[in-house]
Amino acid sequence: RSALTFGGHKKGEALKCLKYCKDRVFAFGMVLGELDDIKYATGAGAINMGFPIVADTDIPEIRPTGICTYEHLVKEFDHNKIVSTGIEIRGVKVKVSEIPIPVAYSPAFEGETVRKEQMFIQFGGKYSTAFELVVTRDLESLEDNKIEVVGPEIDDAKEGSAMPLGVLVEVAGRKMQKDFEPILERQIHTMLNEASGVFHMGQRDLCWLRISKIAKNKGFKIKHLGVILHARLHDVFSAIVDKVQVTIYTKQEDVDKYHTEAKKIYEERDARTAGMTDESTDTFYTCILCQTFAPSHVCIVKPERLGLCGAYSWLDCKAAYELNPRGANQPIKKGECLDTVRGEWSGVNDIVYQKSNKTIERFHGYSIMTFPETSCGCFECIIAMIPEANGFMVVNREYSGMTPCGMAFSTLAGTIGGGNQTPGFMGVGKLYLVSKKFISADGGLKRIVWMPKELKELLGDKLKKRCEEEGDTDLINKIADETITSDTVGLLEHLQKVNHPVLSMPPLM
Repeated sequence: RSALTFGGHKKGEALKCLKYCKDRVFAFGMVLGELDDIKYATGAGAINMGFPIVADTDIPEIRPTGICTYEHLVKEFDHNKIVSTGIEIRGVKVKVSEIPIPVAYSPAFEGETVRKEQMFIQFGGKYSTAFELVVTRDLESLEDNKIEVVGPEIDDAKEGSAMPLGVLVEVAGRKMQKDFEPILERQIHTMLNEASGVFHMGQRDLCWLRISKIAKNKGFKIKHLGVILHARLHDVFSAIVDKVQVTIYTKQEDVDKYHTEAKKIYEERDARTAGMTDESTDTFYTCILCQTFAPSHVCIVKPERLGLCGAYSWLDCKAAYELNPRGANQPIKKGECLDTVRGEWSGVNDIVYQKSNKTIERFHGYSIMTFPETSCGCFECIIAMIPEANGFMVVNREYSGMTPCGMAFSTLAGTIGGGNQTPGFMGVGKLYLVSKKFISADGGLKRIVWMPKELKELLGDKLKKRCEEEGDTDLINKIADETITSDTVGLLEHLQKVNHPVLSMPPLM
């Protein structure tokens, strides 16, 4: 009747009626109790119109697809799961119209900052261990809308304190792919920021989150972070996500355990673009996810340069565009090459000007000294010029000590962030440091004179390999760290002592 009444089809047009019901009428049948002839006939009729059947008796299943979108006939003995099974086999997409949290939720709150004096609790940043991870599971292994906090809740915390946090989001869907995980994961930033009284910065294991006193007093719990993610992932990614399960860890031992596993997954993702070069494609991608905090910032993600947050590679942006052609990641045709050394293309310039709200007119992909990429606030590392040394230092977000440029990471971040071009200073992802295109127009890796010991160890063999490719196997030892010096005078002495290659390079200015 739906096809006849609403679809405008006529009696006898069996195929058209089937297609209408299959594509537009999202119904399924539940057959409860022992089967008789009437149930058999009615169920077969439903299947014949594209409506699958789920039964609570031990019947032979019909799992191959054909007339129905997915399975035709399945059994589920647990009445607590029978409805969700029907929803799953019919492909019904559930959307949460109003997120059940005690604070307002809207894109209007996305740029809201929770300052220290407004804060009740914080997670991550330089204050505690925190990570976010999205992983794909089998449909059968997940329970949709299962949200669990393992460890202390917000009521157990002291005002103004910091807690460890591990956010594990497990998703499942018939069209979900492993390549989509980083895209969903990076959206955590936007999704949590849209809650009033919640501030989120960063990604992966460099995230930083604050909950305000006002939000806490209204009844906001740590569990509500999972409630938001469940609702929004279903809403935004309904085409690929059928189930979302969120587990939030707040015990230090649990966070440490799952953080170790998360880091392995991050490394696997980062390795996917190995072997690709900027010359091997005519398409780059934009990323403007951070424009809520930096309206003129645009990341240009290339095969040899990941996003400055470290979470989005060229392949991630490509997958994100396939998922959402109107989203933050848009393809760019490079266009005419205007400068091969500095990495300037007409098509990239046009898009950067357009996407930066007509603020940034030119972009050099391989230089930090001329028209460098802008920085928001989510960068993993900062490169800063040290004029006295004729080179650059690198400092990662985790390092809280003083640097040879006279500023700590936090001070530098406030100086270069906000979406401005600041020649001589730039935010980058860690893996960009071991890219062959790393500030190649300005001398590349040989220009680096200082970086924290922790960062050296983190980059490990990748950094050693790049030093070998640069023709100086001892370069990694010539780059100073905080165990050698943290001031300019000591740095210059060290450079002379080890005969750092920067001493014989042309002046930066």
